[in-house]
Amino acid sequence: MSKLSLGVDIAGIKMRNPVMTASGTFGYGLEYSNLINIEDFGAIVTKTITLEPRIGNPQPRIVEVTGGMLNSIGLQNPGAKVFIEEKLPKLKEYGVPIIANISGSKKAEFVKLADLLSNIGLSGLELNISCPNVEHAGLFAQDADTTYKLVRKVRKATNLPLIVKLTPNVTDVTLIAGAAEDAGADAVSLINTLIGMSIDIQTKKPKLANVIGGLSGPAVKPIALRMVYEVSKKVRIPVIGMGGIMSSDDAIEFLLAGASAVAIGTANFVNPNTCCEIIEGIKTYMGNNKFNKISDIVGRVNVKKLEKLIYARSITYV
Repeated sequence: MSKLSLGVDIAGIKMRNPVMTASGTFGYGLEYSNLINIEDFGAIVTKTITLEPRIGNPQPRIVEVTGGMLNSIGLQNPGAKVFIEEKLPKLKEYGVPIIANISGSKKAEFVKLADLLSNIGLSGLELNISCPNVEHAGLFAQDADTTYKLVRKVRKATNLPLIVKLTPNVTDVTLIAGAAEDAGADAVSLINTLIGMSIDIQTKKPKLANVIGGLSGPAVKPIALRMVYEVSKKVRIPVIGMGGIMSSDDAIEFLLAGASAVAIGTANFVNPNTCCEIIEGIKTYMGNNKFNKISDIVGRVNVKKLEKLIYARSITYV
């Protein structure tokens, strides 16, 4: 019997398994270092880094809602200099690939960050062009042409594997994914949060100081899963799936839908050990189904029979 292997290669980033953290939900990993085995992760995706420090949006900026949470953090972070000098050296101690999530309000900021972070030991960059909580930063992923132009500029500034994080708040996410691929992206990750709001009926005021925020958690999973499935059929580059993954079953659904790896977000707030539990769950699933490697699962969702059934039913009513 062949040896079971969870290893994956995402655009040249060699990971011991397909489970990584989603940006903004795991800090810089240091907060959990005494609680869980971070060295078992496939990769760590950092909280978003900007050129200069950001204090973020006003409080309150996190609200629990049915099926998940709304956040309007506003990309609070200490800036690139502090990340390079203080955060990254500690992150490297875990011995897992470190992917820096970067953002900016202008194309030039993305380009400068990519250049600045290119030769300091990172495994890759994730372009956060889809944050709904910062003016301008989330607009780059709203239009295919804008996405293409930004990714093209960043591609010229770095030799690191380039992952582009996509928004679900568009009419057709496959068009944006295709533009990112054409511009030189090595992978795409999706979905970022959906735009939502919540109101306090007693005060009659929005519960978030910023009024609207990004919805994440179990409620968004069916949308995320559908978009990952659609994008994986459109592009040739790897797809990293995320959005409402709370268990290994959820993660396996994303793999079956076409994701080559998954990122865990909101679940980390509920249980910091979720990533490790999902890794073990995937391993058990592979053993039970006689899968030897992750690629045996990826894209294995059986839709052909379903499509034939839908067609057969449709002609019944003609």
